Amino acid sequence: MSALLAISWEPELRGILIVIIAVATLCGSVYLVLGTNLGARLGFLVAFAALAGWMFIMGTVWWSYGKGLLGESPSWQPVAAKTVLQDTRSLSEVGLIDGRIDVADDADPTQVAAVVDQRFVDEGWDKQDPSRPSYQQAGAAAGELLEEAEAFAAGEFQVVNVFDRGGERSPAFFGGSIDFLAFRHAPHYSVVEVAPLVVQREEPGRAPARPVIDTARPHQYVYMIRDLGNMRQPAGLITIGSLLVFLVLCYLLHSRDRTVTAHREQRALPAVAASTSGG
Repeated sequence: MSALLAISWEPELRGILIVIIAVATLCGSVYLVLGTNLGARLGFLVAFAALAGWMFIMGTVWWSYGKGLLGESPSWQPVAAKTVLQDTRSLSEVGLIDGRIDVADDADPTQVAAVVDQRFVDEGWDKQDPSRPSYQQAGAAAGELLEEAEAFAAGEFQVVNVFDRGGERSPAFFGGSIDFLAFRHAPHYSVVEVAPLVVQREEPGRAPARPVIDTARPHQYVYMIRDLGNMRQPAGLITIGSLLVFLVLCYLLHSRDRTVTAHREQRALPAVAASTSGG
């Protein structure tokens, strides 16, 4: 009894039991009605075909709108061995900026960052508006990568710029306004520029001080690539698989109807009277 009481019924076992009972009640009751009217085998084929057709319709809706059973969502991933770039020379070495960045010897980190920002714009990088959701998403992902790499701790830096390049979709029609069937995606890259903050002294009972960028320390850059994920893949597999099962079952039902029709059209054999012999 103690071993049974040690089993946790929330939420795994309870969820499994709910699914088993629901399937047995809903699908089983329909099959029971069909089986009593059509027979066990034919009732199973009809019930299974109806279930496959319903799953195909639901899978189509999930696949179109990105609902239901979902896979991995799109996310920003680090570029191997090129993620956190702590100086301007690294930007040229990894190929983010072509050529050397020329700045004055007495330039402070703020001036160097301004020159780098202009080079990004001149070489085709799109400078994101801070009000756009893509800016916030890239900044949040870059913050996690900086903390994982132990370059900064939480609250020690501030995102100042986000540069974006790539990610075009094709094929597109009418000038790119219709791209529902676009299945080709160019690599999508993002560079997030962060500035270190001045260490603020925390005093009990007082509100935290406003963050102030440390102009004496250089800015750092986080290089990331967009992972499109596979959010609609499970729904697509369900849709295609359910359609194949539905078509196979419909073919079996059609073949059975043709066989039954052919048997009914055959002429009946004449009855042979039993002969009687006299004693």
